[in-house]
Amino acid sequence: MTSTFTMPESWQTVLLQNPTLHDSAVSVLTASDFVKQWGERQAGQAEQLLASGLIEKAFEFNDYQQLLTAMLSGVNDEEALHRQLRRFRQQQMVRIIWRDLAGWADLAETMCDLSALADVCIQQTLALLYPWQTAVNGTPYDDDGNEQYLVVLAMGKLGAGELNLSSDIDLIFAYPEEGETQGGGRNLTNAEFFTRLGRKLIQALDNKTVDGFVFRVDMRLRPFGDSGALVTSFDAMEEYYQTQGREWERYAMIKARPVTGTDEAKTQLTNMLRPFVYRRYHDYGMFDSLREMKSMIAGQLHRKGMEDNIKLGAGGIREIEFVGQVFQLIYGGRDKPLQQRPILTILDLLAERNLLSDYAVTELKQAYDFLRRTEHRLQAWADQQTHVLPKTESARERLAGSMGFASWDAFTEVLSQHRQQVHDHFVQLLAAPQAEDEAATDNISLLNASEEEKLSYLQHCGYQEPQVCLEVLDRLMNLHVCRNLSQTGRSRLERLLPLLVQAAAGVENADECLSRLMPLVEAIMRRSAYMSLLVENPLALSQLIKLGAASPLISHQLARFPVLLDELLDPRSLYEVPEKQQQQALLNQFLSSVDEDDLEQQMNRLREFRQIATLHVAAADVAGVLPLMRVGDQLSELAEILLERVWKLAWAHLVARHGYPPITDNDDPQQCGFTILAYGKLGGLELGYGSDLDLVFIFDDTQQGMTNGDRPVELMVFYTRLAQRMIHLLTTVTPGGLLYEVDMRLRPSGASGLLVSPLSGFAEYQRHEAWTWEHQALVRARSVVGDSHLAQKVSQIRKQVLAVSRDEKALAAKVSDMRARMREQLDKSDSQLFDLKQGKGGITDIEFMVQYAVLAWSANLPELLVYTDNIKILDALVAAGKLDQTEGEMLAEAYRYYRSEANHCVLQERPALIPVSQVADYPPQVERIWQRWLGES
Repeated sequence: MTSTFTMPESWQTVLLQNPTLHDSAVSVLTASDFVKQWGERQAGQAEQLLASGLIEKAFEFNDYQQLLTAMLSGVNDEEALHRQLRRFRQQQMVRIIWRDLAGWADLAETMCDLSALADVCIQQTLALLYPWQTAVNGTPYDDDGNEQYLVVLAMGKLGAGELNLSSDIDLIFAYPEEGETQGGGRNLTNAEFFTRLGRKLIQALDNKTVDGFVFRVDMRLRPFGDSGALVTSFDAMEEYYQTQGREWERYAMIKARPVTGTDEAKTQLTNMLRPFVYRRYHDYGMFDSLREMKSMIAGQLHRKGMEDNIKLGAGGIREIEFVGQVFQLIYGGRDKPLQQRPILTILDLLAERNLLSDYAVTELKQAYDFLRRTEHRLQAWADQQTHVLPKTESARERLAGSMGFASWDAFTEVLSQHRQQVHDHFVQLLAAPQAEDEAATDNISLLNASEEEKLSYLQHCGYQEPQVCLEVLDRLMNLHVCRNLSQTGRSRLERLLPLLVQAAAGVENADECLSRLMPLVEAIMRRSAYMSLLVENPLALSQLIKLGAASPLISHQLARFPVLLDELLDPRSLYEVPEKQQQQALLNQFLSSVDEDDLEQQMNRLREFRQIATLHVAAADVAGVLPLMRVGDQLSELAEILLERVWKLAWAHLVARHGYPPITDNDDPQQCGFTILAYGKLGGLELGYGSDLDLVFIFDDTQQGMTNGDRPVELMVFYTRLAQRMIHLLTTVTPGGLLYEVDMRLRPSGASGLLVSPLSGFAEYQRHEAWTWEHQALVRARSVVGDSHLAQKVSQIRKQVLAVSRDEKALAAKVSDMRARMREQLDKSDSQLFDLKQGKGGITDIEFMVQYAVLAWSANLPELLVYTDNIKILDALVAAGKLDQTEGEMLAEAYRYYRSEANHCVLQERPALIPVSQVADYPPQVERIWQRWLGES
């Protein structure tokens, strides 16, 4: 204790008895005149607080509730309520300030404590005022006789749980339903009752009495502001925000949190407000409005005194919050975790999603912590609402010391560094990167220019056939949707078209590229936020042009599903294709914002995820950064991930209805008694763009009994319904398209067979009834989802069936006959073009040769049964001596080349035919090995 502190003798005695408090007292009392003066004025209360041990204790929310409940027990009138609230508030402010200045509480604890203090004061005050008001004015009910309660919506820092030491509390009052009171002297409307109650609540908290105040209450954020009703019904509030809500109100509502009312009413109000704040799609249309808000903030920086304001000045707290909330408004509608309130949580999420760099988030978080702690030190001195750095030397030295610095200069050096970093990030945010491009387009308005001006512009850009391109643009501009655009939509299209036309002019096939992109422009005119995306993000526009020039398939997918445009924002990630485990994590995150019971939305998001992941593969493919084998692997792994998710959805549905089958009592797919056997391209890890899934469903019939639910069914029924549910989830066409086409014809007995095969029936069929072509198909069969133990049984059956000793000549005759009939019906080769799949010496010939080899020789060469993909089986044939090294490498190279060209044909949306000259001498070499193994074809 220093000599300047003239604390009551009793307080000093208590401090001397508590070394921990005593050691901290000097730093606390030096930095807070409020604590010192309160101790002098309220010696008895101070002694009691110091002796209670409460200062050393970190509080939970319940601690505040219990302490205030005790202080308000026996309170029977408003005067006593006001007095006790103010005493409680001052006592707790001293405790919170002490812990902060002593270094016992971090920023998170201090903000949480202050917010909890405000919450309990609001809640318990209202809990007393409500029955006092009903005793006089009656109880409010809705038209159905349900009692009504006031819902207090906390906004701003209180809503986010980030209250500072001397903050206003921004509130909005609402009530669920119209109606009137019953049981009073005269009936009041619910609006009248809750207005009176709201005023009483404000007076209890805000009025300054001899005991001070509790919290300054600011009601200006309510609908219509100061001119609006003090209290609003839910319906009136919804009407207001739907018809008159402004963008700054969306921004403010990000932090809204109900702190009173029934749980049902809180949920109802939150759900009602969410669509106003968070749009269903990424809201790039917010750019202009947010840029205006940013300009207003920037304009205020030049006001006198702002350079010393750590909240509103350059690089201040407000700029950090603005950075985070901009991304919440744009992306929060699609990304539910971004709908949280605390700014530090949001910044971490932005780093996770690569919306801000790790270093930017680190700088912003460190600055926020430093600025908020500085803010608390400023306000702790006199319990005043200030954000301005002090002017006097003594106050500056005191502030620097309380922040742990030896001097004012040392403190301001760090402060200035933090503020400069924050301001740099703020300035970069929402910058208008299209400005240079707009200047380069000579500001032409293609929507309003004459035909001659548009033609001249296209000629100037360098299009080979400007007249044809003009017709392409005119067709777009004459569309009904274009002619009827809103003013906002028309303005965005007017800015986009010149940028797009000029960017497309830079690729080799400019005329073709421009034509390909018109369906996309037509599609996004209906959702003009995506026009803003392309205008605001030159990198996204350049990637669109690059992909549109490379592939009509990609162009058409983007036009059909404009949500994919989001993927063009970051070229670094666009061409990255994650590994399977990372892809699974991305899917989990992608679905995290969807309610588990919202099946329709689950199905839509699964389809969207497939489209996004496929776009990344296709982009990496056309850019040449993804080898062919990885294309097939990636698309196959993606299908497996989505199949497992579909299985989980179907399983949950069936288990809820019928209970678990006898084999399991949990939701682990590894022990569900069911497996999905993939054939064809998925089975061989060679899935292509748009490939069907050839599937067979098998269940373990070694288990007997019924399911264990309230409506038990036999196992065959359960697993059949599981398969039906999965097929429904995969093939139903939603606004997001379908997930996958499914082909079940390879199941035992084909289309006439059971949808789900019992294991014993599958084994019996494969051993005694299956045709040779079905055994050929079995070469590429593997379990991709489901019970791991059952999958091992199926794999063993596969190996046993394929390893049966066969007459090689008879087998060769059957395989050759099947191949000849296929070629006769399907081969589109001619003297100029080679059919990559069905041509002689093409893909199917190599696949048939591999299948023949496995069926003919695996009885003695079990290593041929290890893998299901053709390249690895070819490697095994070389190792086994059935092919020499040169032949094996040639077949593998030919197969890779054919598949690569076939994939590119798909991306170009043309048949899998290429000039004969391009296939070199692969076909005759393949044919020679065919003749050696299977004879003349």
